[in-house]
Amino acid sequence: MRGPLAFMGLNMGRFWRIGWGMKDWHYDLPEALIAHTPAEPRDSARLLRWPGLDETPFAALDSFLAAGDVVVINTSRVIPARIFGVRPARGGREAGADVRVEFLLHHPMQGDMARWEAFARPQRRLKVGDVVVLEGGARVTVAALGEKAEIVFELPAVQVGDYLEAHGHTPLPPYIKADDSPATRARYQTVYADGRAKGSVAAPTAGLHFTPALMERLRAKGVIFAPVTLHVGAGTFQNPTPEQMAAGVLHAEWAQLGGETAAVIGQALGAGKRVVAVGTTALRTLETWGRMGMPAEGFADDTTLFIQPGFEFRVATHLITNFHLPGSSLLMLVGAFIGEAELAAVYDHAVAQRFRFYSFGDTSLLTRKGYRDGAAI
Repeated sequence: MRGPLAFMGLNMGRFWRIGWGMKDWHYDLPEALIAHTPAEPRDSARLLRWPGLDETPFAALDSFLAAGDVVVINTSRVIPARIFGVRPARGGREAGADVRVEFLLHHPMQGDMARWEAFARPQRRLKVGDVVVLEGGARVTVAALGEKAEIVFELPAVQVGDYLEAHGHTPLPPYIKADDSPATRARYQTVYADGRAKGSVAAPTAGLHFTPALMERLRAKGVIFAPVTLHVGAGTFQNPTPEQMAAGVLHAEWAQLGGETAAVIGQALGAGKRVVAVGTTALRTLETWGRMGMPAEGFADDTTLFIQPGFEFRVATHLITNFHLPGSSLLMLVGAFIGEAELAAVYDHAVAQRFRFYSFGDTSLLTRKGYRDGAAI
């Protein structure tokens, strides 16, 4: 089976070995640096700190943070988001054979697990109102067709996650050469993923490096973990278009930041403490809330926030993030956070020192450009 990038018509290979250029957000990456397996144990991955370009194991993260600092984690749980089924043959003038259909779930509509935007193949063989019988006997109805399909499960929303766990397939990125085995699924999940927050079709990969023991050491120092939810959509694999860049609007992803997290972050910022976003998804959630004026009740809604150079950060002071694909919105986000020249320096160093890239690769701890807290990190 082809991975989700191939499913969406994207060609990964065309970005390699074309040289760094901030204008087009490309850089030179030897294929040998793409990680196909994760570090074991999780916290043995390499951590590159900026500024300074210092390297430690991720397990040393507790030596860089202090009491009162807040680590913001995305607790969304990855679901097996590729599903297969059959659209039964039509009668009358449209008579023909059954059609095998593949859906890649993209975005839960307003967080509703029963109603999804999805990439469909072959979409041209579908019509609004078609019922597709899925593996395991569940059914979905095609509710709308456009750039993507909108499908509705004929299951209660609370049962959809269980159905996907039993019959879905994890859409691992095609640069990860691994089977969709129980072991791979478990490793492609953070240790803090919340079973009540199922909805991501790709992992918030910066969080894959945490272990329960490391989290306990951080808590023992007085570091606070604050949860948010952002259901990562398949759109994260698609490079932004010129139209999206001009409009400053990206694909929609459902996000939630609760009142308790809002209070913890507000107190930390007021006390001059660090707010460390674990991954671009946590950062996008924080800054969506920041753009709203940091309401005390938080928020729960779709976000289309596109963070690119020129963005004014209002919440996060630090970012833990892996090394991202050329041309991606995630790379642009990091460039906005630390500066474009600084981004080039970090990536040049990571390539030269043979860090491992992408979802199962190594990671970095970055300080927001212009942020000063009076203490080295």
